[in-house]
Amino acid sequence: MEALEKYATFLAELSDMTRKGLGDDSLARAYPPPAPVLETMNMLGRPATPPGAFQLLVELGWWSPHENLFLRRSSIPVPFSSKVLEVARKQLESSPPDPDSERLDLTHLKVYTIDDESTTEIDDGLSWEKLDDVRERVWIHIADPTRWLIPEDELDLEARKRGSTVYLPTGMVSMFPEVLATGPMSLVQGKECCALSFGVVLSESGAVEEYSIHASYIKPTYRLTYEDVDEMLELGIQAEAEIAAIAKWSKQRRNWRYEQGAISINMPEAMIKVKGKGEDISIDLLDDSSSRQVVAEMMILTGEVAARYGQEHKIPLPFRGQPQPELPPDEELLLLPPGFVRACAMRRCMPKSEMSITPLRHAGLGLDTYTQATSPIRRYSDLLTHFQLKAHLRGQSPPFSADQLREVMSHVTSVTQEVTMVERQTNRYWALEYLRRHPDEVWQTVVLMWLREDSGLALILLEDLGLQLPMFFKRPASLGEQILVKVAYADPRKDSIQFQEVVYQEAQAASQGT
Repeated sequence: MEALEKYATFLAELSDMTRKGLGDDSLARAYPPPAPVLETMNMLGRPATPPGAFQLLVELGWWSPHENLFLRRSSIPVPFSSKVLEVARKQLESSPPDPDSERLDLTHLKVYTIDDESTTEIDDGLSWEKLDDVRERVWIHIADPTRWLIPEDELDLEARKRGSTVYLPTGMVSMFPEVLATGPMSLVQGKECCALSFGVVLSESGAVEEYSIHASYIKPTYRLTYEDVDEMLELGIQAEAEIAAIAKWSKQRRNWRYEQGAISINMPEAMIKVKGKGEDISIDLLDDSSSRQVVAEMMILTGEVAARYGQEHKIPLPFRGQPQPELPPDEELLLLPPGFVRACAMRRCMPKSEMSITPLRHAGLGLDTYTQATSPIRRYSDLLTHFQLKAHLRGQSPPFSADQLREVMSHVTSVTQEVTMVERQTNRYWALEYLRRHPDEVWQTVVLMWLREDSGLALILLEDLGLQLPMFFKRPASLGEQILVKVAYADPRKDSIQFQEVVYQEAQAASQGT
């Protein structure tokens, strides 16, 4: 029994030590292993270091060879507590009273939800209708998770602690228990769903002419993928004329925002997916297709309308803004190669977005006021917007005062920054692991910018993968220069990669398999 207790203690200490310093000798020295760990590792003939501890945990079957240490080191909770799961189960078994007893019935509208095929938390849908006075109205319906919780209850506090859903190549860590997030909280095709619906009439220029916000009932008609909608727009399918009408207003809206000073920076974006325990890694480019532009514009429109309502009624909301950037003058930009190099130079000048309980201008979007309201199942700041707006729509005081909202936002911002960091680190790990597994592949790249020109360190873009990674050059290189490279060395655990340039003849021989 004593030996088993000592062994259990050893494993707990081992896990903690590994979380604190895998692969870093300085950290290993800063966190020397406790005596029982040192003794056991020595008995096993293992190095009492974080990498040694990691390898032992893998061999014991406690960890995967690709264990996500970024997530383990973070304060982000992964499994839900039994108490939270029990609350979710009770909500499913016995629906709580709906605080919005007079919802607007919009079940007569045709509602399209448009997402990636793998999306399980469906939180927005689009509709279009022709009004009696020849005008047209677009509707953006947003999932209403507040139907299933109230501020400060168990589910709300759990979501606040998590800050947002975490999206990783290996899967997601939900903000709400999956039984609720992918079930009654989502806009499920063919089912009557609770929503927060934004009805907007736009002027011919794309400006908001008239709007209304309602707690509503809707019945999603079609669940479509972005590829489905791209095909429908390309073919001009008459049976779904609503899609073409929404796309038309999306384009008008986009043009209007650019006239207001919106800034568009188009850089390729990689979507990394990992199946199983890391056996299969795929990297695809997220193209800026017509369907994605339609959805993006409608979501931005919703954010402007929600913020305008908050501003007009003096409701504290988690407003988002972005200061006006100081972009390089046109004559300086024209000296740079067009395309990705110019976009990269502009991106470096874009200031970080800001959050405030009072309205801010969002220069990047070209809007005088803006908040996020379209992902309340996945982002806690959006859920806060829903709590505040819906209370006012019912004629009640917002559940969070200005000071309370400021305090909650401060906490949530801190949590979501950590989530973003874990997502970036995890994506980079799997990107390097993918490249490590393809040492003979020749990649077409472009030199984006200098990181340290004096030492030849540049940022390159692997065009087929949408990955931006550093590379040392042993020769003079030019921004915008297209080069062929192979991976000379990659170690995702050490966050290290080295490329070697491939001359054209070598690349041709490699492609021919000679």
